[in-house]
Amino acid sequence: MLSRVCRRLSQWLKNLVKSAVTFGKMRRVLSRVLSRFLLSPPFTTAMETEAQVHTETRRKIVVGLGNAGMDGTRHNVGRAVLDALAVRLGASGRWKGDRQLCSELAVCELEGERLILLKPKLLMNVNGVAVAKAATKFGVRPEDVLLVHDELDKPLGKIAVKLGGSARGHNGVRSCADCLNTHVMRRLRVGIGRPPGNTAVERHVLGRFSPDERKVLDTVLLQSVDLLLSLLRPPGGAAADGTRARQTQEEKPDAAAPDT
Repeated sequence: MLSRVCRRLSQWLKNLVKSAVTFGKMRRVLSRVLSRFLLSPPFTTAMETEAQVHTETRRKIVVGLGNAGMDGTRHNVGRAVLDALAVRLGASGRWKGDRQLCSELAVCELEGERLILLKPKLLMNVNGVAVAKAATKFGVRPEDVLLVHDELDKPLGKIAVKLGGSARGHNGVRSCADCLNTHVMRRLRVGIGRPPGNTAVERHVLGRFSPDERKVLDTVLLQSVDLLLSLLRPPGGAAADGTRARQTQEEKPDAAAPDT
């Protein structure tokens, strides 16, 4: 009797895992289909003609990945970094909505180069649509796109730069790679840590920082902006090479990770 119950329980668990995997794959497929639809004519035709105007100087896009309307959550820490960057660059009052790009954007200068700060107003799973549209509109190459996003595999208080490579299960990064057809984008990974105990990953990333975590986050935002500026400045800019060497590192491609 007991062995029969154990077999049924084992089979039930296998079916549950299989269903979860199937759901995850289905969600990824649906996100890609939606992205392709939003990037097809007539949604992008009008912007393609504008790229001609924006090629006189090198431009860079910095993207804060996240879910529209959910600022303050761990999953939106990339957007919080972008807000802090805008303050440092004196561009906090320049945010404006762009319906074509499905985003909020602020345009500013850094040592003679044009920076486009971008916060997609879409769900995380299709953030790449806004990024690809912005790259087309402003004539920006994928290697000049820098993504800022939350990172489960790093504790809160840790940040790191990744030069291309796998999305490590991050749906926002995967969407950007799918829509730009490349993984070459640099990424600033801002640690939020794994959920404690049996807390589900989705609940953790969509939850808000605790008061104690907010104290750590204030320092993280400052450090993230410092690191971003060292990455964005032209060669020979004001940032010291020693500071850049201490703060940045090229990370090796990662193994697969759960979707976030």
